[in-house]
Amino acid sequence: MISCRAIVPAELERVTAWIVSEPVGWIPADRYLAELAENMYRPEWTWIAEVGDRVVGRALWWGPRDSAYPVALDCLDVDPAVGERATVAAELIRAGLAGFPQPVQYAIKAAGGWRDDPATSAAVGWRRAAAHAAGLTREVERLQFEWVPADGVPAATGVLRFAEASDEEFLAVFARIAEGSLDAHTRASLAAKGVDATARGEMDFYLGAPGRREWWRLAYTGEGEVAGMAIPSATPYSVNVGYLGVIPEFRGRGYVDEVLAEITRIHAAGGASRITATTDVGNAPMAAAFRRAGYRNTEIRINLSNDLNS
Repeated sequence: MISCRAIVPAELERVTAWIVSEPVGWIPADRYLAELAENMYRPEWTWIAEVGDRVVGRALWWGPRDSAYPVALDCLDVDPAVGERATVAAELIRAGLAGFPQPVQYAIKAAGGWRDDPATSAAVGWRRAAAHAAGLTREVERLQFEWVPADGVPAATGVLRFAEASDEEFLAVFARIAEGSLDAHTRASLAAKGVDATARGEMDFYLGAPGRREWWRLAYTGEGEVAGMAIPSATPYSVNVGYLGVIPEFRGRGYVDEVLAEITRIHAAGGASRITATTDVGNAPMAAAFRRAGYRNTEIRINLSNDLNS
């Protein structure tokens, strides 16, 4: 009989002793303990599956240090000796979800071309099946990119002018950029909530992110027309590209390269040793822009969530 439950603090060693042997991203003991000290992992968010007194699976949920509930499943693994790993993993996810009233996300991290490698494909496959079975059925595959100083800081060309602006001005541009977006999250939100709520939700997300509001810039043409915006931002781990876009009537002119370059310059000027970025696999133009700017694809993330109305 397999049972699933959250641990108590005295059981931390039972969790940290776990090693994932498959070729997918996972959380090692040192990182888990470091972020446990920061309140981003917690015993009550750390779930194990047991057979008798033997741990046969674990699910590590993560959240911001001041959050009442977790927002992401960071690491999921089940001992292959139990047989049907996806079934046990689904039970682990369901057990956690029962106590979480807000939508969550599970990102399976793998190397590019994971479908062509049998071991990686299998590792992704049973985890993906478990997530779907547990209700994390909204799926988007995303490309993770990275820039480091050796990749070069782009020079300003003067094609666009960048300036700070008010929240009201940014909100209006968020709404314009949402039109015709190739981003899966934005498209789903537009269908469910409409443009105004989508713009407000995206802006509120970045206002609440660890990045600084004073980094934000609107992009203007030489004639003074608003062409788009650049929002350098951050996660708890590094600065990132955050949000960028060009409004519909100015698309197709190469302005996305100028906007991305401005974000890179802002972070580089702040001494960034690493800038991360993500985009959907289906957003080929944005992926191409990252590559032109010297950003390198470091991994694939299969994002699964139960936020079906976002």
